[in-house]
Amino acid sequence: MENDMKSILVTGGAGFIGANFVPYFAKKYPEYKVINLDKLTYAGNPDNLSDCAECANYKFVQGDICDRALIEKLFAENDIRGVIHFAAESHVDNSITGPKAFIETNIVGTFTLLDVARNAWMEAPHKFKAGYEDCRFHHISTDEVYGALEFDGTFFTEETKYQPHSPYSASKASSDHFVRAFHDTYGMPTVVTNCSNNYGPYQFPEKLIPLFINNIRHGKPLPVYGRGENVRDWLYVVDHARAIDLIFHQGRTADTYNIGGFNEWKNIDLIKVIIKTVDRLLGNPEGTSECLITYVTDRKGHDLRYAIDSNKLKHELGWEPSLQFEEGIERTVRWYLDNQEWMDHITSGEYEKYYESMYKNR
Repeated sequence: MENDMKSILVTGGAGFIGANFVPYFAKKYPEYKVINLDKLTYAGNPDNLSDCAECANYKFVQGDICDRALIEKLFAENDIRGVIHFAAESHVDNSITGPKAFIETNIVGTFTLLDVARNAWMEAPHKFKAGYEDCRFHHISTDEVYGALEFDGTFFTEETKYQPHSPYSASKASSDHFVRAFHDTYGMPTVVTNCSNNYGPYQFPEKLIPLFINNIRHGKPLPVYGRGENVRDWLYVVDHARAIDLIFHQGRTADTYNIGGFNEWKNIDLIKVIIKTVDRLLGNPEGTSECLITYVTDRKGHDLRYAIDSNKLKHELGWEPSLQFEEGIERTVRWYLDNQEWMDHITSGEYEKYYESMYKNR
């Protein structure tokens, strides 16, 4: 894509991955006008975007991707030429207790963005309006759409068929299909990326790593599903941001790219690394917090193993993770310990009720 002055709409940029991507992107491309649309639900936090305060090319808009009138207004007023779509309900446990919000945001919201972009960019199916040939709609998705793997050395590739098991992964699978359908039907310039578990700064502490760092700090139990045998591939969030930047600019239209960390860990082994790192940085004797491990009833439909093959991205576009996992975890733990005020602010009030509902009586 040409690097002339163009407006890029980023959705969900106040959430975890978006808040790490937006400052990186706005600072790297001062010739872009970066418009960040976020509803600011419980996991979206404007404090996450303090790094953007001095970016003259950055604008924040609070709003819902399901609000078609708002999306049309943003496209008309800013002549949007690219969409990088993070906005999603993303916590599996929440999708089990309340799936409706996942249908609305992840499916209807994605459709709304696609349809408004189609009307703005396309004169007719497979025919761009003059000057809009270099537009792009980049949809951020998850490896959970692929289902689960056995402990057999296999990996999710871009050709793995979809087998979602939770309302969350089913909603993301549906949104992926809509994005691809809009290319096949209308010629929309789309690209889809599926990533593994991200970790790093600004993650809401419903997710394993910040939850456990915070609980160790307060001497609270560390709730481990089942026996902690589930395996996940872990990707440092800034490496994910680098990959999205690369694919948005250089990826092939209508293609799919898997983004993973080449980095599989059993949950219980990961937890022990977190405990060891937090205890060391807090000045506790090694092993102090291992007694906090508390096994709880496993999540319904809990996929056993995820592992992503990112070799296509590596070989075609030259991307690979910049950090070894131990270095990434060290940076992450230090960030949460150095930003305890941020953590204390978002874990007050409603979070305490949420935490109680998730883990009490399990």
